[in-house]
Amino acid sequence: MLSAAGDLPCAATLALIAACRYSTMFDRGYNTGHLRPPMELILALTCDAATLRPDGKLDISGVFNELGAPGFPAAQDHMTVVFIIEWAPGEEGSQPLRADLIDDQDEMILTIQGQTEVEGRSPEQPPPQTRVVLPLEKVVFPHPGRYRFRILAGRETRVASPLFVALRNEGQDPEDQDRV
Repeated sequence: MLSAAGDLPCAATLALIAACRYSTMFDRGYNTGHLRPPMELILALTCDAATLRPDGKLDISGVFNELGAPGFPAAQDHMTVVFIIEWAPGEEGSQPLRADLIDDQDEMILTIQGQTEVEGRSPEQPPPQTRVVLPLEKVVFPHPGRYRFRILAGRETRVASPLFVALRNEGQDPEDQDRV
């Protein structure tokens, strides 16, 4: 809605928009002491290798989002996926966890599925996290194009970690692009 001047929303409209935004967030159950969705995906990537250390740190090597293949279907011998999910208060207990590798037509290539136990934390502590570090073998990409992971954690879904798989050009040095 425009004001009489024709270029700015009037104050009543701005107040209504703000009220709708906040009521929508509270109606969805985001009133957990801060305004953010219950589950937050704070890291999602593909790499050559990743290791969780005893001190809680994560070592990651060879992060990539592009692969070159000599032809299709193409198989990636080895890759590792890493997902870090942060949970909000009230999400304690057993939570479903699923990650589908999908293409641009939402066709499923593979599924990673399980459960995670989310521990309760006091407000003085950092939020609980689930860290998924999963090596994958012989992942088959049926055609060139864009792939990504659709992650379902608890009741929330996020799409992350785009991966582009292309036909390797004739004469291109395979070292210039990860192999498939």
